[in-house]
Parts: sequence; structure tokens; C-alpha cells
Amino acid sequence: MMKYTLLLLFMLSSLYGAELILTGTVISNNQKMIPARYMGYVKKIHFEVGDSVEREDTLFELESAEFDILESQADLALEQAKLMVDVYQTRLNVYKNRKKRLKRDRKLMSASNYRADMEEMSDSMDNVTASIESAQVLVEQVSEKTKQFATIAGYLKIKAPNNGILVDKRIQVGDMVAPGMLTMILVDMDHLEVEAEVAESDLKYVRRHKVVRIKIPSLNYKASGYIKAIVPSANPMAHTFKIRVHFEKTSDMIFPGMYAKVFVDLTNEIVNKI
Repeated sequence: MMKYTLLLLFMLSSLYGAELILTGTVISNNQKMIPARYMGYVKKIHFEVGDSVEREDTLFELESAEFDILESQADLALEQAKLMVDVYQTRLNVYKNRKKRLKRDRKLMSASNYRADMEEMSDSMDNVTASIESAQVLVEQVSEKTKQFATIAGYLKIKAPNNGILVDKRIQVGDMVAPGMLTMILVDMDHLEVEAEVAESDLKYVRRHKVVRIKIPSLNYKASGYIKAIVPSANPMAHTFKIRVHFEKTSDMIFPGMYAKVFVDLTNEIVNKI
């Protein structure tokens, strides 16, 4: 019986190669759609399609006349508020010095004059102190507004969220963009996968975390990986399912869009069936 089983297994292996061969495509697991976050005209573009970018690189810049006016007004208001604080602080220091001299010259003055001058000096200092506090509150309020404009300024400089290659650019200098408008597509080249389709009849041979082999014929590149996911939505026309195969990239020549093959070992399935 054992000899018959081995002979049958050998015949099946010879007939089918004991492998399910799937065709697929190399894709990036981290593709970013870069939108505009503020309305304005494109002032400068720093990268073109095919360029490599690093995280936090400025991809392009926007300009907005309305924003520039508001930002200038906020900066001017902040400078004026700080100047008011300095003026009142200087005035307070003058009153403090006068108060010191008044105390020093007390013996040369009558008690009534000294008391009247001291009361007048204290009232003036209280008024100036209140003015300083009001000006400091104004500085805080305007500073908060300038921080908001700084945030908006960050929206005008669109930065790369991660390392990658720019694969699509849909804007030109002088174009008007609106919030949410797609401007660029950035592809992470360090996290690649193979996406393949498997027929419904062969779906029983694949499962998550199963180890498979992949090959990229154009590079004669071979590697091992595992089935990361089985997409549970079938193609109603071809009755196929998509699978994602994770593998470790060891060559800089592998790019999204390359043709790939996935080899699923069927030996265990054949043995279990027998």
C-alpha cells in the first residue's frame, strides 16, 4: 500500500509539478496620495516624476495673497503689542526711580506733601501696572494668532510623509489648487509586495501565512515569502480572488509594476488528499 501511495504521489508530482503557479505584479504596500491642504497658486515645485524624496522634504509650495496680507497684519499687531509692553515697563521703571528719590528726600519735605506725592506715585504705578498686564494679555492673544498662521504656512509647504519615489505629478507652477485636491503620488520603495490572482477552484490551496516562492523573471530574482492576505472580494467575471504576498526586498532594481510569479507548494495538499 505504501509503495502504491508513493508511486501515485510521484506521478501526481510529475504531472502537476506539485506547485500552483500564479501570475502577479509587484506593488507598494505604502503608496501615498498627496493632497493640497490650503487654497492657493502653486509657486514652486521641487521634485519631478521619478525623483527620490526623503521624509520631510518640501515637495511643492503654494502662495496666497490673502494669507500673506493676514500674516503681515498679525505680525504687525504682535510687534505693536510688544512695543506697548516695553513702553509701559519703561514708564513703570521711571515711577519706581521717582519713588526711591521721594523716599530719599523725605526729610526735606513736609509730611503732608510727602504723603500726597506718595499716594499720587502709587496710583500712577498701579495704573501703569494694569496697562502692562492688559498689554501682555494682548501679546498672548496675538501670539496665538501668529501660531495659527504658522500652522497655515505649514499647509503652504507640502512635505513628503515618508521616503519614496514620486510616480505621479498632477500640478504645474501657476496652477490653482483647492483643499483635498490630489497633487502627487508617492510610492514607498522599501515595503513591496506581490499581488496575484488565484482562481476560485484553487483557493483551497492558499491560506494566510503559508510560505511560498516568488520569482521576478525580468531580473531572474528569486525569494521566499508568505501569503499576507486573501482579499475576500471575488472578481465576478473571472471568479478569481486577490492575494498579497509579503517578501523581503534585497535588490534595488525591484520596482512596483514588475511582472512576478508566485509558486504555491501543493505537496502537502496532495499527501493529505491521498
